[in-house]
Formats: sequence, C-alpha cells, structure tokens
Amino acid sequence: MARPAGPVADAAAATVRHLVVDEGSAGQRLDNFLLRELKGAPKTLVYRIIRSGEVRVNKGRAAADTRLEAGDEVRVPPLRLAERADATTAAVPPREFPVLFEDEHLLAIDKPAGVAVHGGSGVNFGVIEQLRRARPQARFLELVHRLDRETSGILLIAKKRGALTALQDQFRQRETGKTYAALVVGAWPATLKVVDVALHKYLDAGGERRVRAVAADDPDGRRSISLVRVVRSLSAPAPGFTLLDVTIRTGRTHQIRVHLQQAGHPIVGDDKYGDFALNRALARGALLPGCRFERMFLHARRLAFDHPVSGARLELEAALPAECATLLTHLSSAAPAVAPTA
Repeated sequence: MARPAGPVADAAAATVRHLVVDEGSAGQRLDNFLLRELKGAPKTLVYRIIRSGEVRVNKGRAAADTRLEAGDEVRVPPLRLAERADATTAAVPPREFPVLFEDEHLLAIDKPAGVAVHGGSGVNFGVIEQLRRARPQARFLELVHRLDRETSGILLIAKKRGALTALQDQFRQRETGKTYAALVVGAWPATLKVVDVALHKYLDAGGERRVRAVAADDPDGRRSISLVRVVRSLSAPAPGFTLLDVTIRTGRTHQIRVHLQQAGHPIVGDDKYGDFALNRALARGALLPGCRFERMFLHARRLAFDHPVSGARLELEAALPAECATLLTHLSSAAPAVAPTA
C-alpha cells in the first residue's frame, strides 16, 4: 500500500492527493496501482485521468503501463468518488477459469474468447477482477501479460510479486515461447515462413486503438517478427482457409492480426482487420450450413517459460476451444466447389 506524501484529506474528497510508492507496490503498472489506491473509482475514470495527463509521476506525465519504482511520487487530481468500494466490488461477479497449471507462485488459465483480461476503456471488469472476487483470500493476483479480448488461450497470473517481476523479465527479454493457432482466409504460401514487418500503433478518429504495417525505416514503426508454419490447408468452401501456427518473436499490439492481414490472409472472425463480409456469412451460418462461427479464430495454444523460482522449463498447452474445433470439422468435411456444367 502506498503512503501519503503529505497531509491528505479523505479519499472521497475533491482534493489533490500525493502518494509515495512503497516497496510493496514497486514494479506495478500505474493503472493497476491507481485502481487499487482509488477505492470506488470507476475504471473508465482512472484511464481517462491518466490519458489526459492529470496523473503525474515525479511531476511528469506517465502512461497507463508505466512501471512504478519505490519512492516514486504519484500526483492524483481532485476526484469525487460517488461510488462506494463495496458497491464497486459487488458489481464484479466472481469467476474461476480452467486451470492449466497452479502452484504457490503462479497460475495459468485457459482464457475464453470474449473476456477482457482487465477492466478499463469501456470494460467494467475482466479476468483479473473476477479472479480476485472468486479468491478473496489471495493476497496477490496480478496479470503477467495480456491477451486481446477476442483471443482465447493461455494466460499467466502471478500470485507473488517476485514471480511477477521474474516472469515479466522473461517476456521482455523474449525468453518465452508463445505459439498461436490462427485460421486465415485463403491459401497461405508454405514458403512464407517469416513475417518481418514494422508496426505502428495509433488511435483512429473514434479513439479506438489500431495498428498498421509500415516501412522498416518509418520513424513511428517498431520492428516486429512472426514465424509462420502451415498446419492444414482447407480448399473448400471458397475462398479456402489455412490453419497456421504462429510463433511471435516480438510482442507488439495486434501483431499477429496485422501481420497476417497485411500478407493478404486475414484471420477468420477478426472484427478489426478481417474480411467483414466473410465474417458475417460465417456468423449467420450462410457459408457452412449448420455451423455458425461468431468469434475470432486466434488461440494462444502453447507457452514455454522458466518457472520463476525453481527455474524448471515449463511448457503449457491449451486445446482448441470447442467452437474452433467444430469449425475445422465442418471445413474439412465440406466438398470442394464443382464448376457448373454448360
């Protein structure tokens, strides 16, 4: 818990607060730190005051993902918190998720598609808030990394701060092996095994986060590398599909989605970078009679990393979700299109 830097009025009062980060909070992201400190504050409010620059760390602007250090001073603008912490917490339904691995240091779950990993930016709550509600006895639960809301698969949660920092160091140093199953539109060329394309993250006119491919020498671009392997080719129905294994060497926002889309083969069901007409046909069951597919086919199926305490190499796998497996079954059994006779 942070301690006040000077005299501070009650947390619900509209006055500036100055908080000093203690050892127990060192290493936390700024957004997570504020969500814990500002009891009763809506998550949308917390992210808004960070984006607007009203929150200052050591008198400077900071982003939501800024890592705090012991001794940092965090300035919080005047806030009137109308909601009580009890009411806010009660609004989050407790939920457990399928467990792939668990010990006293970490938890690995199989996250379903359609569930955000945390609240914020219009989302009231996510995996981490629901887990905390389901496990009130847990003294520490923090996300090690993130998955897009529509991506399913392996997600790591640290149960101790030492495990959190050790695992995040591995992610930053690219010492983890992350492989995703992705179904794309069309026939992916088997010879295209490496996508090395720089990416630029930006906000569109509506304030939505977007990513685009840019030239390698673009000043706003960041080098991004994905390794691609064809698992299965499905020629019917038109336009055909390819199941891929994609292993990422860099962890950029929307990296796999944009890399595959810019190569001409968007991910099935992708609502940001996909083939929207095809997505609608699949969702209605118009493309495959008896099969409706209403999500993005991107699944974090394998994750390899060193245990943060023992150092043992762990390799976790999450089977394809039922809806993805069902779609593949229907595609495999679909008869190739036959050209009409004269």
